[in-house]
Amino acid sequence: MTFAATVLTLYPEMFPGPLGVSLAGRAREEGKWTLDTVQIRDFAIDRHRTVDDTPAGGGAGMVLRVDVLSAAIDHALASHPEAPVIAMTPRGKPLTQERVRALAEGPGVTILCGRFEGFDERIFAGRAVEEVSIGDIVLSGGEPAALMLLDACIRLLPGVMGAPSSGSEESFENGLLEYPHYTRPVEWEGRTIPEVLRSGDHAKIAAWRKHQAEIDTRSRRPDLWERHVDARAQPASGAQRKSKDQGQ
Repeated sequence: MTFAATVLTLYPEMFPGPLGVSLAGRAREEGKWTLDTVQIRDFAIDRHRTVDDTPAGGGAGMVLRVDVLSAAIDHALASHPEAPVIAMTPRGKPLTQERVRALAEGPGVTILCGRFEGFDERIFAGRAVEEVSIGDIVLSGGEPAALMLLDACIRLLPGVMGAPSSGSEESFENGLLEYPHYTRPVEWEGRTIPEVLRSGDHAKIAAWRKHQAEIDTRSRRPDLWERHVDARAQPASGAQRKSKDQGQ
């Protein structure tokens, strides 16, 4: 199954951009994913092709019109009705590796890129649009965020990364940051590769990597570490069920 990406944007010339090179570019050439850009302005209803208007109630900036947005979304859904529609916005739910993996396993995604002050809120009530944020930052538009989301999905598609296990130990896959990496030269400016990594003892290497991942996560991302510890403390569903049965 080919992963179909559709991007609704006022700047279609920004795509494929970096997705046209390296792993993503090669995967696109091989037909592992497709890209279709849709110019939102094509769905304007006046001769000036207006896509925005002043905020109701006053205020700075402009807001993307709901009638124009809905027409663009409906057009995309007609071609890919099974693909979820995602709006890139700072008000959205933080994007996680878990959500990326779920998207990569699906038929594709339709991404709505905002500009100006954002979207008329009624679009989220009138259409099934998922709001997603890439972090606590504000960009000039949703296009860079869309590129990031697509890159994260594409690299997980079957056959894109060299080895099937390439992504299994990366940051966030197991609730931890990834362990540190080293390569030749063995010594650089008086600093050497840890001896355990040169030992050839795979069990010791695995234990060291796990320990380092835990150390880095605890020190650099205490929020991730807290969730990881909480997850480990949760009893298995079978154990929970057995405990409840015994209590009845």
